[in-house]
This record gives sequence, C-alpha cells and structure tokens, in this order.
Amino acid sequence: MSSSTRSTKAKARVVQLRKSTTLEMVRLCCPNGRQATLISESFGLSILDSDGIREFHERSLTESADTLSEGLSEKAMQIHLQRIVGSHVGSAIGAGQFYSKAVTEAKNATAKLANDTRDEDIDGPVGFDSKAQRKREFAAEMGLQAHALRMAAEGAVAAYEHIVGESWKPYERQTENPGQTVNRQAADLQMAALG
Repeated sequence: MSSSTRSTKAKARVVQLRKSTTLEMVRLCCPNGRQATLISESFGLSILDSDGIREFHERSLTESADTLSEGLSEKAMQIHLQRIVGSHVGSAIGAGQFYSKAVTEAKNATAKLANDTRDEDIDGPVGFDSKAQRKREFAAEMGLQAHALRMAAEGAVAAYEHIVGESWKPYERQTENPGQTVNRQAADLQMAALG
C-alpha cells in the first residue's frame, strides 16, 4: 500500500450519530422505586423518599419559571427549561450507566468468588470484607444515586410539561444543509477509492 493511499484513508472522516437521551432511556437504566427499596433493605441503606425528590424538583422548577416569567418570552422560557430538563435527564443517564457498570463488576467479582480453585478471590482477614462484597456494596450505593437522579429527572420533565404545555423532547440540532454534507462525504469516499 502506498503512502498516499494510507494518508487518504486517514483523512476520511467518520461521522458518529448520537442518539438523544430520553426519559425512557433513564427509566431503562436507573432503578425504579421498588428496586431502590429492595437495594436499601438488602444492604442496610437508608430508604429514599422517591416521591419527595420528584415533587421537590417539579415544584422548584415551576417556582423558578414563575419568577422568570416576566423577563422571558414563551419561546425563551421553553428554551431555558429545555436546557435545564436536558441536564437532569443527562445526569440521570450517566448515573444509570455507571450503576450498570458497577453491577457488572460486582457480578463478575461474585462469580469469581464462587470458584473454589482460585486463591486471589478468597475472603480477606477476619473482620474485613472481601473484594466482591465491597463491589456489591458500591453497586448498591450507585443504584440509589441513580434512582435519586431518575426521580429528579422525572420531576423536571413533569414541570416542563406543566409550564410549557407539551411533552418534553430532547433537543436535536437540525443540520443546515444535509444534502451537501452527504454529497461531500460521498465525494471524499470516492476520492479515497481512487487513491
């Protein structure tokens, strides 16, 4: 392969499509109220006031919009609330994904612990938790955090719907001239094929 062919291929751009985060995605990756209660009871952690978290965030966002209503037009208010709700949803998604990773690590460590022929995963000295136990406890704490952020996001979405009068949807930036972008990509790929 010649150096000009390698440099042309290196210049080819890969466009990644990014899926917008939605409240449904939050619900899929963050524990619900029943699961959060089960986690709390199983690990001896405090039980969260899920409804209280949701109601507080709904109320505080509604009150914030009331104080801004004289200074913002309807469209400006919608844009402002769109950003705030988007940040709540994004935070919950991040926490949910981190929780999922922690659960996977806890499951893997626990599965290794069940193998009697391994020395590295045996319980620690008396009075100390095993590595697998620490990972399970960490996953439980992350689960409660993800649940709390889920409830905050649900409260923010409910406030948005109440204030704006329509369902919240993630903001998606519109491309300015999509046909030109596709043509340019096709031209780049064709030129790369020519060498």
